[in-house]
Amino acid sequence: MTFTALRPILWTDNIEETIEFYTHILGFTLIERNDDWKWASLHKDDIQMMFSQNEYEKSNGIGFTGSFYFNVDNVEELWEDLKTKTKICYEIETFEWEMREFGVYDNNGYILQFGQPVDNIGKTE
Repeated sequence: MTFTALRPILWTDNIEETIEFYTHILGFTLIERNDDWKWASLHKDDIQMMFSQNEYEKSNGIGFTGSFYFNVDNVEELWEDLKTKTKICYEIETFEWEMREFGVYDNNGYILQFGQPVDNIGKTE
């Protein structure tokens, strides 16, 4: 058996604000939206995320305690774009594990981290 993709469905208190954040701040595209289901699907490149106000996505006492880590091909450019548009979790830096990365919060409070291997910085494909 092969797993072929992971497409998280995340709870949001305000689906309209979430769509605005992901499309206008991060450049995602709205794929589909269903107001009856209080659900939306968005994508950017190979990343797909869904947001919902359905009761089964609502916290069952555990809550989400992690973050979402995006590998990107130009972390410096993305940092320059997002540092004044978002609430910063941590500023850009190079870590001992040879990743240049930073973290921000989305409109729901989810932590979004963006990183690029140090040996890929400045390389064009």
